[in-house]
Amino acid sequence: MENNSTSDIVILSGNSHPELADLIANRLGVRKGGCSVYHKTNRETMVEIADSIRGKNLYIVQTGTKDVNNNIMELLIMAYACKTSSARSIVGVIPYLPYSKQCKMRKRGCIVTKLLAKMMCKSGLTHIITMDLHQKEIQGFFDCPVDNLRASPFLLQYIQESIPDYRNSVIVARNPGSAKKATSYAERLRLAIAVIHGEQKEAESDEVDGRYSPPCMSSGNISVDKSRTMDVSVGVPVHPAKEKPPINVVGDVGGRIAIMVDDMIDDVQSFVAAAEVLKECGAYKIYVLATHGLLSSDAPRLIEDSPIDEVVVTNTVPHELQKMQCNKIKTIDISVLLSEAIRRIHNKESMSYLFKNVTLED
Repeated sequence: MENNSTSDIVILSGNSHPELADLIANRLGVRKGGCSVYHKTNRETMVEIADSIRGKNLYIVQTGTKDVNNNIMELLIMAYACKTSSARSIVGVIPYLPYSKQCKMRKRGCIVTKLLAKMMCKSGLTHIITMDLHQKEIQGFFDCPVDNLRASPFLLQYIQESIPDYRNSVIVARNPGSAKKATSYAERLRLAIAVIHGEQKEAESDEVDGRYSPPCMSSGNISVDKSRTMDVSVGVPVHPAKEKPPINVVGDVGGRIAIMVDDMIDDVQSFVAAAEVLKECGAYKIYVLATHGLLSSDAPRLIEDSPIDEVVVTNTVPHELQKMQCNKIKTIDISVLLSEAIRRIHNKESMSYLFKNVTLED
């Protein structure tokens, strides 16, 4: 039975995560709209909407998976099909925003997230609902409203209810860059933090980008007061090479439970290396908590063979196959948060309740 308040909501789903779309539709008490998304023999994406959507409020559920480029094209074509069918509003429900790591200039590449944001808005999307963006500033790339929901309340609840003796835990930042998130978790749980520092996989902040190109030197004559000018050798000073110390843990983890927190877990090698160091430092249990469980490549095997006791992720990205290959992977269902966000947007209610007691550091 559909509620009057949700009677003109239409949930459409691409091929990326139909199970999540079903969960959201069931929680809202609405029927999923008839929409067929398939690929022709030449790999072109085809979208056919079965029902009339004129004047309706459309919510397209499509997340980022390993088949990322098809996910994006499906979303764009579905949005454009809805736009040209005179839908009242078209909201993209994108729990994991693809290409969100490419949000900074690297060498002479480009900021791909900005391009993606422009494409989404041009295709007809009037609003975006997403979760735990890699950098919260990504919201500024979009020319439409963006609601960046947080999964931290679900992960905090998991720690309190499912980790025995969690009071004897320490929140661990896998690298100094994630120390802010670790601090936020530690303050809420009233726990200590530890930071892993040293030689690991090259961090994003250490990658060479275009800003390291030497500037052009002008040949004009400029008079400068020599007494206030430091005299250097001819040319631009060379940047000293960074040299990281061996990997080590800043903080006490001996005889305690180590809980690593991050926004996503994709290539698990750095998590495994961190877990091995934590084990050597005396941590007797190691957990990894993240919002987006991409778990690419041979991640399940690496986790299974590692000192990590449990990897906890939400269902923003489908990972059923990985769970079959590794018993250490656990899932938290966040469909209730997405469905509540849809209901509030549809009824023009405040979204601030969903962000209550959640700070920007999450």
